[in-house]
Amino acid sequence: MEKREAADRFVRVWQRAWTAHDVDALLELYAEGCVHRSMPFREPHRGRAALAEYLRWSFAGERVTEVRFSAPVVGEDGVAVAEFRVLTEEDSVPSTLAGCVFVRFDAAGLAVETRDYWHTVEGHREPEGALFFG
Repeated sequence: MEKREAADRFVRVWQRAWTAHDVDALLELYAEGCVHRSMPFREPHRGRAALAEYLRWSFAGERVTEVRFSAPVVGEDGVAVAEFRVLTEEDSVPSTLAGCVFVRFDAAGLAVETRDYWHTVEGHREPEGALFFG
């Protein structure tokens, strides 16, 4: 699969599946031996089973009202990056999460390595400016 096609599919599925908390749909995007870093200094989640556990933990208590991803940018080396913005309520408290994800794909178009950088604020807020890659 071409990296551009894999990147487009990745953000399209993440946008839909995050809204629905559809862990199974998200796991289909990842290679069995994937490595996911949810923040730069946290221990990585290695393999689909560890990623599934992390996703279920992350989604617990979260009610999503909106998820938006930018169109991904794919570099010459095949690494893709996309920006995301998520409006949620956790334990009835509104918050906004804004961040980006970096993804490296294998030849089959599955994510073998991902790294997220994100920040949250209380309330539903629109970060300054349009989606950077949008």
